[in-house]
Parts: sequence; C-alpha cells; structure tokens
Amino acid sequence: MTIQNKRIIASVLFVLISTICVSQTPPPLPPPGPPVAPGLPIDGGVLCGVFVALLYGVKRIISQKN
Repeated sequence: MTIQNKRIIASVLFVLISTICVSQTPPPLPPPGPPVAPGLPIDGGVLCGVFVALLYGVKRIISQKN
C-alpha cells in the first residue's frame, strides 16, 4: 500500500468519524439547582476591596520609608 493510498484512507476515516460525532444528539439539560439563599451575594465587591486594601498598604509602606 502506497503512502498516497494510506492518506486517502485516513482522510475518509476522518470525515466519517467527524460526521458521526456531529450527528449525535446533545445530552438533556441538568435539572435546575436549589434556590439561592436570601441575603447579599459576595461578588466583585470583594475583589474591589482587596485591590483598594493593597493600594492602601503599598502607600503606607512607601510613606513610612520616607
């Protein structure tokens, strides 16, 4: 079997396997989770506070060195 024949067979197999993978149906969606507990969520405000605290700490360290 020549290299050209091997490449053709590999290309055909690749196309067939790709077609089979695409034609499968997606799995069903998972059930919804439990409701969120009441209260304030902890989101981006924590990251903002950490960033401000780091800036304040760096400023204090620099001002103490002077």
